[in-house]
This record gives sequence, C-alpha cells and structure tokens, in this order.
Amino acid sequence: MVIASLARRRWARMLGLLGLSWLLAHGTASAAPDESLRIGYQKYGNLVLLKARGTLEERLSGLGITVKWTEFPAGPQLLEGLNVGSIDFGTVGEAPPIFAQAAGADLVYVASEPAAPKGEAIVVPAGSPLKTVADLRGKKVALNKGSNVHYLLVKALEKAGVAYKDIEPVYLPPADARAAFERGSVDAWVIWDPFLAAVEQQTGARVLANGEGLVANHQFYLAARPYALRRPDVVKIVLEELAKVDTWGAANPQDVAAFLAPQVGLDPATVERAAKRAGYGVTPIDEGVLAEQQKIADAFSELKLIPRPIIVRDATLGAVPATAHR
Repeated sequence: MVIASLARRRWARMLGLLGLSWLLAHGTASAAPDESLRIGYQKYGNLVLLKARGTLEERLSGLGITVKWTEFPAGPQLLEGLNVGSIDFGTVGEAPPIFAQAAGADLVYVASEPAAPKGEAIVVPAGSPLKTVADLRGKKVALNKGSNVHYLLVKALEKAGVAYKDIEPVYLPPADARAAFERGSVDAWVIWDPFLAAVEQQTGARVLANGEGLVANHQFYLAARPYALRRPDVVKIVLEELAKVDTWGAANPQDVAAFLAPQVGLDPATVERAAKRAGYGVTPIDEGVLAEQQKIADAFSELKLIPRPIIVRDATLGAVPATAHR
C-alpha cells in the first residue's frame, strides 16, 4: 500500500509538471481548430481499448484537436513512423526505443506499464525434440528484430551458456514468423502476447522459457520530443485517459478479452489468457526503469546489435539529446 501510495504521488507530480510547463509556455490558449494528435498503436493493448472507448476524442475535442490512429505490425515499425514524423505518440516494448535511439530517433519516454515477464516467451512446436534453451545452439530462431523479445532471447541464451552467434536468428514480423514456425522452417520462435497465447492455444506450442527471472518486459509510452515539448498538455491528457483504461482493464480481464477478441481476430479465451499476463498501471518513468533500459542498451551495444552505445536518459523530457552536441 505504501509503494502504491508513493507511485500515485509521483504520478500526480509528473502530470502536474506537464500541465504547469504547458501553462508557462502557452497560457490558456487552445489549439488551432485543425490540429491533430497522431497515435500509433499495435493490434493489441491499452491503446486499442482507448481508441474504442472514444474518451480521448471527447476530452481533446474541447481543445480543437482531432485524434488520428495508425496501426503498426510491431514496435520497430511504429517507432520508425514516429521518427519520420508520421505519428506523435505510441506504445512499444523495451527494445524498440533502444534501437530507435541508437539510430538517431528524437523520441522521449513519457510513461511505462509495470513488468509483465510472462507475456513473452521462447516457444517450440509441440513435437519438437528441443527441451531447453541450451538446445537452441545451431538452430534457427525466429523473432522480430529490435522488438521487446530480442532482449529475452539474449538473456535466455546467456543464462543457458549459449553465445548469440551460435544460433541462427531469423528476423521476421509476427505473421511471417508464425507461418515459418508452423511450416517447420524455424526451430523456435520468440514472441509476445497475444501472438504467444494464440500459438499456445491453437498449436500446443511448448514454452522453453518466458521472461520470469530474465527480463521485466515493460511496455513504454513514447512521444516525438518536439511534440512532447510543444504540447505537454495533450500528453498529460492521453496519459490520464490511459490510466483510466488500465484501472478498468486490471479489474475486468474477461471484459477486456471479450472486447479485444474481434479486434485481433482471436477467440476470447485466448485473449483472456494474454490479458491475465499483462501489466496494468500507467506510471511515470523512474530511475529504476531507466537503469533497466540502460542494461538492455549496453547488452545490445556489446553484441553489436545497435550501431553505437547510447545513454537512455538522453531520451527523457528535459534531457539534451546526444545528437545536439555533434
């Protein structure tokens, strides 16, 4: 209860600062009538719920802001959209912001969801002879490069004593990876919910390892830095509405499943399986989360998976991005 109370106070302070920075910069003037907030989302998660509920549109209409939604197949593609200026705000897992920041994207972390380590896993077909992560040596492993599961694979191999270079990574988006997995073109697949729940439920895929004891599997809400600096009032409203959706979702996993099932083309039982493994509760970015992200960035840098070392803190509000010093 004490931890929850501290988190709520920290969250309230963050939202207050966002609002204060807007008032200091702009007074009480409203947005131009034709202004829009462009949100990138994936086929599953709280942004889908927020989109359907329509409460964000209601709140922003008073500021003359319309909301435009764009669906992306995975986090790396979403952040590329943010980097090229086609969206202003979105949500992804742990690894995509690191790859994007290393590539020079001017983004900022604005909030996170609690850890959900059971929501991603390394799976093999039901009849596979592979029994442990150590058995992946010399095998083809499908994953979406730069996604949250990339770090899970790195840590799982490390724990099993298998060098990353000793497997054959096959970089595929979820739909293509599922097809390759079912054809037997790859030996294993590293994937997140609801795709994980679907392959477990529909094919009997076995889990070699999930994130427990290996990774946190946070979800992050990010914004383009120019937008976050220009419209902190809008970012504040989005996070407030997401917090309301989170509160509802945590208390009603069956309702979440019933709602999301037709959105993602899965049956309610499969979606509920995924929903129960999710983390709920929008929280501000704190030192602990930044430290966890820095560990991931350092690991990727050591493996030469990203082109240069990065300082994760540079991608926070108030920080001066490293590119500004060049």
